[in-house]
Amino acid sequence: MPGETLQDVYVEQLKDLYSAEQQILKALPKMAKAVTHADLRKAFQEHEVVTRTHVERLDSIFAQLGEKGTGHKCKGMEGLLAEGDELLEEHEQSEALDAALIAAAQRVEHYEIAGYGSVRTFANMLGFSDQADLLQRTLDEEGQTDKRLTTLAETVINIDAVRE
Repeated sequence: MPGETLQDVYVEQLKDLYSAEQQILKALPKMAKAVTHADLRKAFQEHEVVTRTHVERLDSIFAQLGEKGTGHKCKGMEGLLAEGDELLEEHEQSEALDAALIAAAQRVEHYEIAGYGSVRTFANMLGFSDQADLLQRTLDEEGQTDKRLTTLAETVINIDAVRE
């Protein structure tokens, strides 16, 4: 769109992340219910709580900008979560499904990491340092979730899936 500013792009990207987080909130309970490993179930349940905080932070940023987070559908997240739904439909509950769900969840985390890193940079460039700090906190939490999933995969889930 001609005349579009970095702030316009920033708001659009924030809306994309808002939609992504809303979709994730719907997916996480299904994923937690489908897994066999208690630690993975706990990780998904705890990430649902953290995700609610991410939404609250985005709501705060939208309020500061005089914008609303609604009105946009994140098609990228929709596709990633559809792949996760396919796993749930095509596979029975097992250690192997747990391993596959970790892989799917990590693709989601990496998508979010890319998005939050970009908007954090935009916020800094636009002089919104308080917003950049909030976005960095979310970015850090997404990274921690990714590392937790990697640890679960490498120390327990994938090992159990091989033995299954």
